[in-house]
Amino acid sequence: MIVRSFSDIENTDRHVKAASGTWESKRIVLAKEKVGFSLHETVLYAGTETSMWYANHIEAVLCTEGEAELTNDETGEKHWITPGTMYLLDGHERHTMRPKTDFRCVCVFNPPVTGREDHDENGVYPLLTEEA
Repeated sequence: MIVRSFSDIENTDRHVKAASGTWESKRIVLAKEKVGFSLHETVLYAGTETSMWYANHIEAVLCTEGEAELTNDETGEKHWITPGTMYLLDGHERHTMRPKTDFRCVCVFNPPVTGREDHDENGVYPLLTEEA
């Protein structure tokens, strides 16, 4: 059994801050736990824009606080995401988030991330693995 709090993660290697300066993420469950998914709490900062493309992962996102516009960059379709709203990137969609306020969400990734990932120039997390 694993029990872990956000305060346990604060300012450790599990507390990742994007090079872009647009978000930070607390990686609660990672690939090294070997449970088949990773679980994160992520905050995207108000007034920023983050373009992403999870070419190597499926991501489910549940908004717990704040408001943001989600744009499907492939279709131009826009969605307003508010607390209690979930979106699932089940088709590896390129997308952009534009938070109106600080936007807090819980994210699940499959395959799980290692905790070392950050978006590359295409908005992609590389497919990193843990040593056995």
